Amino acid sequence: MQQIIECVPNFSEGNDLNIIRQITAEIESVEGVRLLNVDPGKATNRTVVTFVGNPDAVIRAAFLAIQKAGELIDMSRHKGEHPRMGATDVCPLIPIAGISMEETAKYAQQLAKRVGEELDLPVYLYEAAQPDKSRNNLSHIRAGEYEGFFKKIKEPQWRPDFGPIEFDPKRGATVIGARDFLVAYNINLNTTSTRRANAIAFDVREAGRVKKVDGKVVNDQNGKPVSIPGSLRSVKAIGWYIEEYGVAQISMNLTNINITPVHIAFDEVCRKAEARGIRVTGSELVGLVPLASLIEAGKYFLRKQERSIGVSEKELIKIAVKSMGLDELGPFKPEERVIEYLLRDKSNSRMASLSLADFADETSSESPAPGGGSIAAYIGSLGVALAGMVANLSSHKKGWDERWEEFSQWAEKAERHKSELLRLVDQDTIAFNHIMLAFGLPKATDAEKSTRTNAIQEATKFAIDIPFRVMQTAFESMEVIKAMAESGNPNSVSDAGVGALCARSSVMGAFMNVRINAAGYDDKNFVADVLSRGKEIENKTIALENDILKIVNGKIGN
Repeated sequence: MQQIIECVPNFSEGNDLNIIRQITAEIESVEGVRLLNVDPGKATNRTVVTFVGNPDAVIRAAFLAIQKAGELIDMSRHKGEHPRMGATDVCPLIPIAGISMEETAKYAQQLAKRVGEELDLPVYLYEAAQPDKSRNNLSHIRAGEYEGFFKKIKEPQWRPDFGPIEFDPKRGATVIGARDFLVAYNINLNTTSTRRANAIAFDVREAGRVKKVDGKVVNDQNGKPVSIPGSLRSVKAIGWYIEEYGVAQISMNLTNINITPVHIAFDEVCRKAEARGIRVTGSELVGLVPLASLIEAGKYFLRKQERSIGVSEKELIKIAVKSMGLDELGPFKPEERVIEYLLRDKSNSRMASLSLADFADETSSESPAPGGGSIAAYIGSLGVALAGMVANLSSHKKGWDERWEEFSQWAEKAERHKSELLRLVDQDTIAFNHIMLAFGLPKATDAEKSTRTNAIQEATKFAIDIPFRVMQTAFESMEVIKAMAESGNPNSVSDAGVGALCARSSVMGAFMNVRINAAGYDDKNFVADVLSRGKEIENKTIALENDILKIVNGKIGN
């Protein structure tokens, strides 16, 4: 697997777009790097930039960006709401694919060493890149901020890990590290009081607040202040006032969204704010967010309404955005904010993204793809989509309230099958293209002939595997179709019947593609096995279709 890391540097400039563009231009100049997001904040006077790539390329791009930021940003003139200590305030590396946290930490150390030595800039390591766990916390490193660091850097315990032991008045210092995916998340309040916002932040953040009795700090046996933990683990939070919006916010870093997801943080802040007579009006995500965060949020809020969660990915994201007010301060565009959407190869979903008319036109054109395999997958997706519709209608049917969760589970299963079959629409076309490419390889020499033959065989196996997966998925989807014919909303039983017809056609059509492609594959044992299993699925499908149609016709009754 290709190694991919993400880099999310925070630059202390959020107003001058010319400076921001010059910094991001340095990043984009490096081959092997993709700039995903640039998120400037006026009130914080800070820009969060997100880019990904192979580790070596990311390190080069980060170095150039840090160098350019130091040239363009004058920290002696900087003012902003967010804590900061340098032109490049913090530069974390995050493992995304094919690389461990330990390996990522070594790249962070390599970057920090180069920045310290070549740019003559004080650099601190944090999180996984910092071997000294007593100084790996970003908030502890940054305490005192820019103004306090002229003295702090002279203290033995706060010597930089790399670079000079002199604080640079213009560039400040920077913090470089390796961490897990962090979600920066701000929650908007109907107050202008920073003090009240901070009180809510202390209620929820893991570090909580210092315990006081009669206004005096309570210390433990060792003379250290006793803390009252907040209600949310893996959450850092402060309150601040944002003049740009005219409201106070709870500014949060969710450091482990598996422990405290975005939607749980939002709901908990709502509860704590209400207890203090304050109302949450919305929220904003800073930078990018994993797709799963929005999907789980959508499901969470639907469950609270006792509504079916078996709806499309697009609908789940819409529910999440509206429930948490992510569009209160400006439009929330998932295609620009969800990391998976920015990383995905759109060519792998070209067919499924076409309109109905365009898909039909593409099918009837001179191009041999999409062909029967893609159409079989698409028919199957329509069949199980009908079952999902019946499940959702049943979940919301008046008088069936106690059964909403049962039908929600069926709808969710239908949605998984539908998504897989839609993916296979394009995969079948890709498989055909692979075969065409293999046949187009040169064959002038024996070595070229051998390479070409192997490529043809590999592509042919792929072209067998894809329609066979269509068969399996379409057959599995008939479990949902039958359940909806038996127990779903009786007014929609004909839809379940049409779904069964589609599933049957999908299985049989896909099997034709398996058989015709298998004729060109040399491994006869593999061919015999796949044809045997395919025939078994086809027979079971036909029998199950008959069972479903008997149920449907019996309920229609004429």
